[in-house]
Amino acid sequence: MQQVEWKLLPGLSPYAETLAAMEARAEAIHRGELPEAIWLVEHPPLYTAGTSSNSKDLVDPARFPVFVAGRGGQYTYHGPGQRVIYVMLDVAARGRDVRCFVRQLENWVIATLAEFNVVGEIRPGRVGVWVTRPDRPRADDGTLSEDKVAAIGIKLRRWISFHGISINVEPELEHFSGIVPCGIRDRGVTSLVDLGLPVSMDDLDAALRRTFETTFSTSACPL
Repeated sequence: MQQVEWKLLPGLSPYAETLAAMEARAEAIHRGELPEAIWLVEHPPLYTAGTSSNSKDLVDPARFPVFVAGRGGQYTYHGPGQRVIYVMLDVAARGRDVRCFVRQLENWVIATLAEFNVVGEIRPGRVGVWVTRPDRPRADDGTLSEDKVAAIGIKLRRWISFHGISINVEPELEHFSGIVPCGIRDRGVTSLVDLGLPVSMDDLDAALRRTFETTFSTSACPL
């Protein structure tokens, strides 16, 4: 398997143009013309609607531009201070197991967060990666409060993945109030800086690269 090409897109990348370029790259990977790729991106403030989005979850449609993304999932926010990781990998060459691939993406996020001593967790029925908040009041059922720190939404075309992951480093968390993030009304959203960690985007990018190979180096599906 060819080495994955990493690319950092400078500045704030316009969404529609970036999506078109990502789809073109996925097609080139399918044709064998270019290697697999991971793009590290920031976008200007915007909302995206996944294939399962509910219009009732778009609370403030006039606040920021809204784009139909074509990925799995519901409404999400992108904006400055959030690292978006577009993942264009050949899932056919990696075992043709979509559920396994999604678990690898989740474990990649969890391993990256662990580099900063953050315990990321998966919850059944709730997409994304979550952190418990013992500093917050408990939920009505007595369980610890939880916030989402990372979202995952992908699409496959001819077994090539695109779209990917977003991790909140230091976005404006109030911007999430214009949507019901991922359709989940009873949980919040956090960021690494909100958790009290002075993490920069460069710090996160370095951690993503360190943990990628160990996460995707085996064809075995993680538990």
